[in-house]
Amino acid sequence: MRELEKLAAERAREAVKYDKLGMREEAVANYKEAIQLLLKLIRFTEDPVMKRVYEEKAKQYKERLEALLEKSLESAYTPTKNGKQHEGYHIIDPPPVKWDDVIGLEEAKKALKESIIYPSLRPEFFPLGWPRGILFFGPPGCGKTMLAAAAANEIDAVFLQADASMIMSKWLGESEKNIAALFEEARKYEREGKPVIILIDEVDSLTAFRENEVGGEARARNQLLKEMDGLQDKGRTPRIYVIAATNKPWLLDEPFIRRFQKRIYIPLPDMEARLRMLKHYTKRLDLDSSIDFNELARLTEGYSGADISQVCMEVQLKVVSEFFERGGGDKPRKITMDDFLEVMKKVKPSIRMESLKRMMEWAARYGAVS
Repeated sequence: MRELEKLAAERAREAVKYDKLGMREEAVANYKEAIQLLLKLIRFTEDPVMKRVYEEKAKQYKERLEALLEKSLESAYTPTKNGKQHEGYHIIDPPPVKWDDVIGLEEAKKALKESIIYPSLRPEFFPLGWPRGILFFGPPGCGKTMLAAAAANEIDAVFLQADASMIMSKWLGESEKNIAALFEEARKYEREGKPVIILIDEVDSLTAFRENEVGGEARARNQLLKEMDGLQDKGRTPRIYVIAATNKPWLLDEPFIRRFQKRIYIPLPDMEARLRMLKHYTKRLDLDSSIDFNELARLTEGYSGADISQVCMEVQLKVVSEFFERGGGDKPRKITMDDFLEVMKKVKPSIRMESLKRMMEWAARYGAVS
């Protein structure tokens, strides 16, 4: 039961996160899983108080799921703001993220401003052109998607989002044709005077070299390289930017790496960033005066931004569950420092140190921020 409850909470957190980011398909999938797990908990639990908690949560997620599915149905018949949808990519309004919403990552924000924002404001100041291939690499849950969304909002760009793993699984045999269609769509909007940001997530699944790969994989990789070459200066400077993201940069092959002039390491949050995240995620919680944010920031070294968000969510669930288990009352008690310490014994960093070490070695060899 404990593991089932933990898994349900994890799926619910993922659903809410994707929902806030405007990633509808991912949110729907996670809401469905959370609901199924909650229904199992309702069926198995004998505690009437916890049963009511699970039923209320399931009802809440069902209502949100129905709302998202209704939007999906409407979008099947109604053009997006840019008038077109495609099986392999989405033309969407970027999630409403601003620079200030991205905590820390100052070097990455500076690199994006130099590559995208400033050239969009005053292109005449850049006679030699500017970088149009940007690679984000780093541990998962550290803000790569949020950075891309913030940049798109800053210049009011058309936002084309593609998932490389979906491209390979859904476009097998026609991958290269659809990659070409993605870039042609971008060029169409750019010719209308609109800047375009193409975000390719999990790009390693598309560009990694495999000894036993089939012909379609090789052709897809070569087509992407060809399209990237087409963005280079050929008498003009198109405002099309490709932002690729990966958690496994060591899988990328050399020709692909060279196409990205900016290769930006998105690290785990430092002490200051962790402190700001903790204050940000708990600003709506009822906290006891015993909370020592500086100590919590120190203890969360090695945690990603997503991990810190999970810690705060678990603390909230802990106190609210206690409230219902003891029969209710006016409101839950205040959250204490001990609550955080207890939760952190269970919620450990999701990033393995071996993976992080490998990431930093790759950054030392290939990183190119300035």
